[in-house]
Amino acid sequence: MALDRDHVLRSAAALLTRKSTATMDEVAKAAGISRATLHRHFAGRDALVRALETLGIEECLAALDAARTDEGPASEAVRRLVREIEPAAGLLAFLYTENQLFEGDEQNEGWARIDERIATLFRRGQAAGEFRIDLTPAWLTEALYGLLASAAWAVTEGRVAPKDFTHMIVELLLGGAVRREES
Repeated sequence: MALDRDHVLRSAAALLTRKSTATMDEVAKAAGISRATLHRHFAGRDALVRALETLGIEECLAALDAARTDEGPASEAVRRLVREIEPAAGLLAFLYTENQLFEGDEQNEGWARIDERIATLFRRGQAAGEFRIDLTPAWLTEALYGLLASAAWAVTEGRVAPKDFTHMIVELLLGGAVRREES
């Protein structure tokens, strides 16, 4: 019987989103496989986290494509992006805390591609006069990541309703990013 790798990764992501300190035994149990089977496919936690990173990058790139970030007003594109990325937000929140993914020479270039696409969206909004120009696109990108992670954690912990995810993020981010008319 072939291992359904996608099922294992999604099960691991769901568990680690709720409990980032889960053991490999707990991950195996959540996926419905033995620990030995899990270890045959992922030599340890680092290998599993790297595989989850690849999944997270794929999910982000798919959300960016689906959001059509180069179409229409930039503020609406941000709203579409947040809505499209919501299903992966828990996984991204987990990955956001995994420092080894963002340190050293082994950083996955996929993150840089995602960063550039999101920063391009913010630059487009700045050029169109929608967004403040005193906040760099790099900072707005980091702020978006932080809000996505925070909202995912708040939803997971039941402190906010899942239906409010997109609204909370977009209103807070754009409320601070929108260029104000000068008096």
